[in-house]
Amino acid sequence: MIKRVRHFVLTLLIFLLYSWGFHAHKTINRTAVFLLPPELSSFFVKHIDEIEERSVSADKRRYVDSTEAIKHYIDVDLYGENPFDAIPTYWLQAKQKYTEDTLNERGVLPWVIYWEYKKLVNAMDSGSVEAVVRHASDLGHYVADACVPLHTTSNYNGQLTHQEGIHALWETHIPKSYSGDYEYYIGKVVHLPNPLKFSWILVKESHTLVDLTLSLEKQLFENYKEDGKFRFKYKNGQAGREYTSEYVNDYNIALDGMVERRMQRAIKALASFWYSAWVEAGMPDLSKLKATGQRNTFDKRGDESPKRIHE
Repeated sequence: MIKRVRHFVLTLLIFLLYSWGFHAHKTINRTAVFLLPPELSSFFVKHIDEIEERSVSADKRRYVDSTEAIKHYIDVDLYGENPFDAIPTYWLQAKQKYTEDTLNERGVLPWVIYWEYKKLVNAMDSGSVEAVVRHASDLGHYVADACVPLHTTSNYNGQLTHQEGIHALWETHIPKSYSGDYEYYIGKVVHLPNPLKFSWILVKESHTLVDLTLSLEKQLFENYKEDGKFRFKYKNGQAGREYTSEYVNDYNIALDGMVERRMQRAIKALASFWYSAWVEAGMPDLSKLKATGQRNTFDKRGDESPKRIHE
């Protein structure tokens, strides 16, 4: 129990400090709206400001919900040399193989994406405006996290390779500095025949970039002096340090557009999840939803309910 509490506290602190930046999450949620077809986009455009603002609600919940942090990552490397062959796609099978405690300790991100997707389906079918906006926004947060390489490894902040801080460098400093120049209009949405398997595809894509993400930063630092990488700053009367703008720029150049491509992937993937949820719900007229409605009763562990057992 002590080990689990210590693991949770450490994980919570790291992710409060090094989550995909608020700016990037808001950009992903907002931009995804414009990829939707007209019959769906009218609802999302109407609520776009709230969808954008709620994109960071999942991060804020980590302050008060001890179960939230594990939803933002999966330490794929802890499952051996061929993790994607080892980890069952479906939650119940994975739980039988590894136990729920083990899965929780290593993160549950791909399953959370699917559970949130199913909640959105139910909300579109028989929920309320508030429920659709809430689940669409949270889905956007988790999909975005799945597109970040460092959300798929136990070396999430470079702490195992003496690269502490790389998490914020990759997913906060670079997007905040350069996302204004990114290309966001990247094609139409696609229907996802198997949303759960697609969640795993996003994770696998990100995980293949972990080694490159780390090695490029290590190579860059070898050509820098310490004071070229960081500068001291004072905030609220306390001294700290942050990356220099030169270092952020040079790492961004070394990555050769990786951050932009992963943001683009997140945007199109999110819009496709929204669209697929709407199709699965029967393509309802969302303008007819009530402002408030019944609570969604979909069980978050229900990825293998009788209705969806073949997904």
